[in-house]
Amino acid sequence: MPRLTVVQLLPALESGGVERSTLEIAQALVSAGHRAIVVSRGGRLVPKLLALGAEHVALDIGHKSPLTFRHVVALRRLFVRECVDVVHARSRLPAWVGEFALSSVPQAQRPRWVTTVHGLNSPSRYSAVMTRGERVICVSRTVRDYVLAHYSDTPPQRLRVIPRGIDPMAFPRAPHPDREARAAIAALHPALAGDGPLLLLPGRGTRLKGHADALVLLARLRADGLDARLWLPGAREAGREAYIAELEREAATFGIAGSVAFTAPTDDIARAYAASDLVLQLSRKPEAFGRTVVEALSVGRPVLGWNHGGVGELLAQWQPSGTVAPFDIDALHRTCYELLTHPPTPPDRIPDSLRAMQEATLDVYAELVDEPRR
Repeated sequence: MPRLTVVQLLPALESGGVERSTLEIAQALVSAGHRAIVVSRGGRLVPKLLALGAEHVALDIGHKSPLTFRHVVALRRLFVRECVDVVHARSRLPAWVGEFALSSVPQAQRPRWVTTVHGLNSPSRYSAVMTRGERVICVSRTVRDYVLAHYSDTPPQRLRVIPRGIDPMAFPRAPHPDREARAAIAALHPALAGDGPLLLLPGRGTRLKGHADALVLLARLRADGLDARLWLPGAREAGREAYIAELEREAATFGIAGSVAFTAPTDDIARAYAASDLVLQLSRKPEAFGRTVVEALSVGRPVLGWNHGGVGELLAQWQPSGTVAPFDIDALHRTCYELLTHPPTPPDRIPDSLRAMQEATLDVYAELVDEPRR
């Protein structure tokens, strides 16, 4: 395959599964001798991206304002100047900006167009842009089914199911309990100190992640006599202060304020899994994939989650005992108590799905570049 120049488009490089996938594909491109460029507003992951040998172009293409479309001209210039072969959009507004920029490039110079459907967004004309790539990558079978159900004019032959991947070496099996990891976490967050079970719910500071359900669950476990603690890394972030204040009031009302830690994202999520006894995935909106499930299981920690979307799909495959009917708090409590008191045996080994995801994505690029234009 000739050396490719691939541009990935997304709103920002702060944290999250989309951002992580962007870096993972950039890494695969550079390792294979290609050129990787990412266009975003920027963020705390930019230094990691640059350390991989990729490039970053700062354009705020994810800001929800009509003014964002002023970047169409800059994107078009970038595509032509750098002789870009493939443009890969990972989010809706950047995809719209990218699509407009591509349409103004002469066909002979026009990069090929790839989109990835990372989420189960509400069906709409706005969301439909993610189904208009020449190749549409779906991060799970759940997503593929969703696209075909809600965007029936999408040609099925354009769709490629490529599950998000993890590197098992980055999430090594940890002893249970891992007292060293627990002590390190407790030193940073004193509310998590103690010998009782630690519940972990990683996720951004939005009510869709199910933080309130986790608080109810913690209150019930403590009422059972368990000295349970709850860590919510990622919940505390800029612009979400009112939401955190609301959660803190709920925790105080339940009498569990001293047993829960609302923190910024952790830079060592593998150690967070190792320190925990049970990992929660309680998103109120079905997840497209649910990478948390396989990461936690790779470390050797059981997972408890609502049985919908990609999380239900993964738990059915790897740990069916962790599924609960969506939003049934009583069942969540019963199942959580059972998993804490009788932990299931973790899978022997989680496959190296990161490498498979990287190779499959680069295969999509190669396939598209080799395909004659229509």
